[in-house]
Amino acid sequence: MNPEQGRRVAIVTGGARGIGAGIATRLAADGMAVAVLDLDEDACRAVAERISVDGGEALGVGADVTDPAQVDAAVERVAEELGAPTVLVNNAGIIRDNLLFKMDVSEWDAVMNVHLRGAFLMTKACQAYMTREKFGRIVNLSSTSAQGNRGQVNYSAAKAGMQGFTKTLAIELGKFGVTANAIAPGFIETEMTAETAERIGVEFEQLKKAAAGKAAVARTGKPEDIAHTASFLASEGAGFVTGQVIYVAGSPCD
Repeated sequence: MNPEQGRRVAIVTGGARGIGAGIATRLAADGMAVAVLDLDEDACRAVAERISVDGGEALGVGADVTDPAQVDAAVERVAEELGAPTVLVNNAGIIRDNLLFKMDVSEWDAVMNVHLRGAFLMTKACQAYMTREKFGRIVNLSSTSAQGNRGQVNYSAAKAGMQGFTKTLAIELGKFGVTANAIAPGFIETEMTAETAERIGVEFEQLKKAAAGKAAVARTGKPEDIAHTASFLASEGAGFVTGQVIYVAGSPCD
């Protein structure tokens, strides 16, 4: 970080566990003050406390990213307590997997709301600070599922939508010193993938072994693999990288 720019403030949504917690921890290690945002403020606070113990500065914030009033209040709180949020990681997400003919409208809407509506609301709230500061880094979480995945028509559509969202943000905000990029993870070992294994009746170790067998690097991913990429995209040095989708999947992706 350029010391002349001062300390950056980052918000990581879905930061209470998994990839989000990994990214929050890494950005704090990079010298940023980090707001860990998720539905459960107690869970956010636990991640923030771990960051503080390691010498970082963090704040746990409970908010529903699909609720405009909660989003505005959360971002305002971050600005008041930590400073202007000029780094935003839109990581919050859920899955409601089902085959198309079995999928309920509520399962479709829930996934679209958290991923796309949530990213839209958070970005709209934060961009005011970024454009004023003439600096911003937006990192959106997509997925290899954006290329299509059986049983995930809602999730795949949402994650493909995140890519178009990202590219448009890059076009609109670039002249203000704001970049927008997306990370598309492959199989990452998280609580969510463990829950998926349980739901489909497969041992998690078996699911990981199968995923590793398909990867060119012969292993599954971990949250820190995504955090390393987010760290670069959020950095001062990534100012000429925007509108990109980076697949972090252990294999080539189209």
